[in-house]
Amino acid sequence: MTVPTLKLNDTTTIPQLGFGVFQIPAEDTKQAVLEALEAGYRHIDTAQMYGNEGGVGEAIAESGLAREDLFVTTKLNNNNHRPEDAKRSLRESLEQLGLERVDLFLIHWPMPGVYDGDFVSTWRALLELREAGLTTSVGVSNFQPHHLDRIVSETGEAPAVNQIEVHPYFTNDEAREATRRHGAEVESWSPIAQGAVLDDPVLVGIAGAVGRTPAQVVLRWHLQRGDIIFPKSVTPGRIQQNFAIFDFELSEEQMTSVSDLDKGEAGRRGPNPDEMNILPD
Repeated sequence: MTVPTLKLNDTTTIPQLGFGVFQIPAEDTKQAVLEALEAGYRHIDTAQMYGNEGGVGEAIAESGLAREDLFVTTKLNNNNHRPEDAKRSLRESLEQLGLERVDLFLIHWPMPGVYDGDFVSTWRALLELREAGLTTSVGVSNFQPHHLDRIVSETGEAPAVNQIEVHPYFTNDEAREATRRHGAEVESWSPIAQGAVLDDPVLVGIAGAVGRTPAQVVLRWHLQRGDIIFPKSVTPGRIQQNFAIFDFELSEEQMTSVSDLDKGEAGRRGPNPDEMNILPD
């Protein structure tokens, strides 16, 4: 089954469905990624913060897949924002991944209360890494509208993507709209709210109507809204199930019913990016 792709603002393309490895223990990552690649995933999303880039790299090497058939994303850790640290850390990530370049490198969090609030210099460092050929595309994660406005106004360069928390209980429309306004694509992390939405009666009802699981309904909702998603699982059956979302569609009414589950800020599961300033120990 062919995963649809989206064209980024730098003319590269990205698979709309990927496999996320957030919170997968390092020792389990290789096998989980191999299961995902076997199921058909070709987009892997990791991060320096996750501590499992090595497992991703081992799976890629063992898979035998051609490099050009894979899309690999990693993200800058919060303690690597200084330009020289950002450049050094990507090279370390490439060594862990066993790659000469990644397809996408993101600033993981803006960290507005650290580094004197200077995430613009960090963004410029990523642009330099792109020019050096160590990453094909660059983007950001968890950037609020005013964070996006600032990096674009000060550098003239918009990110290729903004990876933000989005799910039916937190549709995060303001950040989505700002991302699109700058010509960037939206990547949704925690697409099923870490499972919190799966017992919702509305989703259960729609799932029954279309003969799918609530998780598949939510993932399909994301796709039809145009977002890039990467659900995470270590269970082979669930990995395959999350991939089987391209042979059905939700009606306009069903799409609206899912969107109407939004709880606003009360539905947020992760930190507010304006308040996230935690550095690793």
